[in-house]
Amino acid sequence: MNEPEKLIPLHGGYRKLKSFQVAQLAYDVTVRFCDRYIEKRSRTHDQMVQAARSGVQNIAEGSQASGTSKKTELKLTNVARASLEELRLDYEDYLRQRGLTQWAREDARRAELIAARPATADDVAAWARAVHAGQDGRHGQSGQSESKLKSTASTKSTGSTFPEIAANGALALLAVACSLLDRQIATLEKNFVEEGGFTERLYRVRSQRRNRG
Repeated sequence: MNEPEKLIPLHGGYRKLKSFQVAQLAYDVTVRFCDRYIEKRSRTHDQMVQAARSGVQNIAEGSQASGTSKKTELKLTNVARASLEELRLDYEDYLRQRGLTQWAREDARRAELIAARPATADDVAAWARAVHAGQDGRHGQSGQSESKLKSTASTKSTGSTFPEIAANGALALLAVACSLLDRQIATLEKNFVEEGGFTERLYRVRSQRRNRG
């Protein structure tokens, strides 16, 4: 015998959502990035941190609201997605305005970070150090031209290598989070169209109880 539909189904559980986990990691990484590489009194610092926080908070709030409003869940999940897109543009602007390279989506360094499935900002920092060390190793290889050696020395002296790696690492995480949210939103839209929201569920629950009574 099928169990009767609940008026307020199980909801929340956002901590188990992969989108929440990756967005939260991107938030932690962004706080570190901004504190280290962006003037703390600047609007950009505050805006990037707030956009990262908004991504996390709206996923959580939408999940918690889903018990009584699928419409609210869908709306807030879309807000989270928009916030992370804003943050992604901020990182891209940071790289472009400083003449740093934005890595291609197929760059092996991005793939390595994603494949490692980092759980904390410390994990991402360890990846960044490994990438930096690998670049130093390649720069030290024999047969490199004098001009390239001078370019490498200049890069090290300006300290631009680590910010470039850090920003591109954050972009890789944001790409994953945005992709997960796109799929999550598509599923929410499909379920909302097929099953309706709280009003439709209330009608079904009342009908079931009348039929049983």
